[in-house]
Amino acid sequence: MYSLRVFLKSLKESGKFITFAAKIFPMELNFKEIATAGMVLFAVIDIIGSIPIIIDLRQKVGHIQSEKASVVAMLLMILFLFVGAQILNLVGIDVYSFAVAGSFVLLFLALEMILGVKLYKEETPSTASVVPLAFPLIAGAGTMTTILSLKAEFHNINIIIAIILNTIFVYIVLKSSNKIEKKLGSGGIGVIRKIFGVVLLAIAVKLFASNIQGLFV
Repeated sequence: MYSLRVFLKSLKESGKFITFAAKIFPMELNFKEIATAGMVLFAVIDIIGSIPIIIDLRQKVGHIQSEKASVVAMLLMILFLFVGAQILNLVGIDVYSFAVAGSFVLLFLALEMILGVKLYKEETPSTASVVPLAFPLIAGAGTMTTILSLKAEFHNINIIIAIILNTIFVYIVLKSSNKIEKKLGSGGIGVIRKIFGVVLLAIAVKLFASNIQGLFV
């Protein structure tokens, strides 16, 4: 079992990485890109909207491996950022095509959040281990698609920092899901989901408009 100390150590190392990256990539480090990528990932991961699922898992198995799930999800996202494009090349798909396809995925995810409908159906996880939490709950298909879509727009270093920041927030939510649900209530969680749904919808439109021209070059 991953301890809190191990997780905090990994975050400390991540902090050192961000400082180091700022020195190595001064021209690529862009706080606007970090903020935008961070908001997109936050909306897609939708960890706030997943609180009812997390609580249900906690009730079923009694314990959630928050540290392990957070670290594994972060590593999966960073890994896919670097090897995802190569995987696409193997099947003859360019980043622009994937980004346009990703914009449609974001569009449907946004509609789910705004309208409160379920367009994407998946099996409810039965155990609170790495498999249902890290994948697909946190680093699922929508998240992976979004990461490659962001890669077509932003520098890798800014996406990595956005992933790390989201991982920290995911860990906090996993650890305090019961308290958050009590304070926000179902109504509060619903409002947050709709707000970020609108943001995600706008980003999907922008992502489509930015990459559609690349298909015809």
